Parts: sequence; C-alpha cells; structure tokens
Amino acid sequence: MIRSISAVAVMGAAAAALALSGTSVAATRADGPPAPAAHGPVKARPAAGAHHATHGLANACWYSGSHWWCNNRRGAPVYQPGSTTVVGYMNSNPSWFVCRSDNGGHVGGPHPNRWEWTQADNGAWGWMKDTDISSETDPLPVC
Repeated sequence: MIRSISAVAVMGAAAAALALSGTSVAATRADGPPAPAAHGPVKARPAAGAHHATHGLANACWYSGSHWWCNNRRGAPVYQPGSTTVVGYMNSNPSWFVCRSDNGGHVGGPHPNRWEWTQADNGAWGWMKDTDISSETDPLPVC
C-alpha cells in the first residue's frame, strides 16, 4: 500500500532520522511517491563481473516517519522503471524506500529478483537493486 505523504511529514521524518544518525542527505526528497510502473523494475541482467554487496545476517530495514529506512551502498544507481537507464544515485545512507518487488531482473544475492522503489537524491523516482542494500528488505511491503 502506498500512502500519500505531505512534504512537511517527510521533511520532519528526514530531519529526525538525520539528527539521530548524524547523516546528511545530498538532496531533500519531499514529494509524495508516484506509483511504481505497472511493468515493474528493470528486467535486464546485471553486467558480467559486476560486484554486489552481500546481505549475510543483516539487520532488518525499519519503519520510521512514514518510510521504510534501510542501510545501503552510497552512490548506488536508481533505475528508470522497465529499463536499464540510470535516473539518479543514492548518495545518502541510510535511505528510505516505499516498497519492494520480487519480479524484476536478476540481481543475485539472497533475493535474486528483488528491487526497491525509491526516490534518488536528485528527486527522480525509480528502482534500486536489492544487492545495493545491506539491510534485510523482507519487512518492506510488496509494491
């Protein structure tokens, strides 16, 4: 389920999370999330030899301030729905996510076809590979 979120709520949640973590965000993401594309996340296979983070016994993502927060790789690309086009990068860590999909292209790891819907630090919406997130993403709602 995707909720409409006011800019004030997002700003307040982001400020509180940042104050607790000591982390800064490159760009403020204040608009409510658009619905993910019906055709799901990118379907392409990752490049041969691409390095991906491993999850192991990761701590779970957590819900706070109307968002699901997860630890992620800084500089992780965010992809345009249904393509291999990078629309932005996630330089913040932790970052917030709306939902997950297990119907995307193969990314490997413990959830080989899982992608998370989010907003890149430049404000563009898209999908992030689950392998770029070090937190366990099972708690996120299904898109």
